Amino acid sequence: MFDFSGRVLLLTGANGGIGRAIAQEFLEAGASLVLADLNAEGTAAFARALDPSGTRVTAIGLDAGHAGDVERAVKLCLDRFGRLDYLVTAAAIFEDHPFETMTDEQWRRTMSANLDSVFYACRRAVPHMKTGSAIVNLASEAAHTGGSPMHADYGATKAGVLAFTKTIARELAPRVRVNAVSPGTINTPMVARWLEQHGAGYAETIPMRRLGEPRDVAQAVAFLCSEAASYITGTTIHVNGGGYVGA
Repeated sequence: MFDFSGRVLLLTGANGGIGRAIAQEFLEAGASLVLADLNAEGTAAFARALDPSGTRVTAIGLDAGHAGDVERAVKLCLDRFGRLDYLVTAAAIFEDHPFETMTDEQWRRTMSANLDSVFYACRRAVPHMKTGSAIVNLASEAAHTGGSPMHADYGATKAGVLAFTKTIARELAPRVRVNAVSPGTINTPMVARWLEQHGAGYAETIPMRRLGEPRDVAQAVAFLCSEAASYITGTTIHVNGGGYVGA
């Protein structure tokens, strides 16, 4: 569907359910990949599975909330492939923390992993991105609805991602396009516990009558990086089966 031949993607959160689907989508479209994730061993194994020769895919361990780690990932991208065309920030955590018992440390941990990480990645990648490059930040349906109970920290970070995306889109145009994707309930390990709490019938409350699949999100991300979206910046694509309909 897309042609990313000769282009290079830096992907954070690459070993998650959505991250893996994004990696597969871009590899099939011809891109070379730098896969970065906190789970260094799992990400390295995933990279080998995608590209046994190691010619187009490489991996690095990454704490996305640590600026030094992000700098090393960007450097690897440039040293290994000589360019950086696409940045996709998919690193995030989703933990249960009731507001009235939420600690400062829990709040700060989510802010670091979900919001600081996006700033660090964008700030360090952008100086190396040429005209025609693109950034896609992964937000969430929670950014628009306020999030579910026990996830005030998560919803706040994802709303921050949206505001940050819109602002830097204005600043970086026309050289670099910056957009966001807000997934709804996607069938990944990250939301498995939440789905258990809401029961097997939750999918019937979604107009499309199914959970989203990681590839649904990956294809939206690929579209936003492609030439088909060359006049799109500062916007958000909702991938939620109609579970949220709004601006």
